[in-house]
Amino acid sequence: MTRLNLNEAVCEALFASSLQPSDAPSGEAVAEAIGRTLHHLGPARCASCVAQEFGDHPDAAADRMRWARQIVTDLCDCLVFPAAAPSAAPAPATGLLPVRAAA
Repeated sequence: MTRLNLNEAVCEALFASSLQPSDAPSGEAVAEAIGRTLHHLGPARCASCVAQEFGDHPDAAADRMRWARQIVTDLCDCLVFPAAAPSAAPAPATGLLPVRAAA
């Protein structure tokens, strides 16, 4: 998966999550919502939710996607997502996978 595809999947998962901009969510809450949504829906159903909303409510969907993209952009260097599926190498004793490897 390329970085662009990963970024799109993360934005779509946040879009499809139950978080609202009015919640003023923390980075941890955003990461939990994205991980939970990806785990429950998977990337394809997240994308389907986005498409459905853009078909049904294009103006509201555009605003929500702008919010999701802004949150992901602002937090992209510090988001850590709960592992949705077993990984070859999760972080020891955390069960979390870093979005970006430390330099």
